[in-house]
Amino acid sequence: MANIAEYLADYGSSIAYENLPPEVVHKAKGLLIDTLACGMGGYASEPGEIARRMAERIYPCDTHATVLGSGQKTSPELAAFANGTMIRYLDLNDGFITLGGGGHPSDNFAPVLACGEAVHASGKELITASILAYEVFCRVQDQLDLAPRGFDQAVIGVISCAVGAAKILGLSPGQMVQAINLAVTPNISLYQTRRGEISMWKACAAANAARNAVFAAQLAKEGMTGPGPIFEGGGGFIKAVSGPFQLEEFGGDGMPFRIMDVSIKRYPCGKPSQTAVDAAISLRAKIS
Repeated sequence: MANIAEYLADYGSSIAYENLPPEVVHKAKGLLIDTLACGMGGYASEPGEIARRMAERIYPCDTHATVLGSGQKTSPELAAFANGTMIRYLDLNDGFITLGGGGHPSDNFAPVLACGEAVHASGKELITASILAYEVFCRVQDQLDLAPRGFDQAVIGVISCAVGAAKILGLSPGQMVQAINLAVTPNISLYQTRRGEISMWKACAAANAARNAVFAAQLAKEGMTGPGPIFEGGGGFIKAVSGPFQLEEFGGDGMPFRIMDVSIKRYPCGKPSQTAVDAAISLRAKIS
């Protein structure tokens, strides 16, 4: 049986737009629109401004992508970081909750869009890579609850972002394995991001995972190799971070896609508190 990185790469290489159910494509388009709107909402934030200033330092470059709102050009990895920071800032982008915790799989749009622009990808290619990244994020999140172990959800995000970026860049299955190896090894994020005094970095953690995933995919495309097997190895992810886990079958061939279980938020707060806000609004009118 293939190891986890090989399974992810084989699945990522095989998924094709023509085989995606219409309702899955429709859901991805709606989530993309919502995500771009969230990015515009976070445009004026201080972390967003800092990220854009960083992005301004890298231009002109041979391969570039666009920063949302400003229109400035920069490297794909810094575009992914700047756009990802703005997308996440308001905590209004989509939500996915499972027994292992949850997260915001729309963080995957930032690297896919940046890499897609860099290689002049088609709309169908963008949708396919996005659905793939969603599937990886959600299926891995289904199996792991990393917060009690001291690790942040961006650890899962860097895996899905790497697969999505590798797909849109046209990497082979072998190169995609290396992109995963190169993304996971140096990017194990700490859960302190969301504990104690909340800093600007809370809005940037997933964006940084996206930035590093794009860089890893670019390295793999150029022929760089990374340590493997990155999950099962003696010093790998399972031993150091997650403990044993087994991925379930991914979407396709009759299996549902987990993107269908992702929801759009009504309010800029944690997904479990959405109904509490609804209740508070209803009660407010009854308080004299």
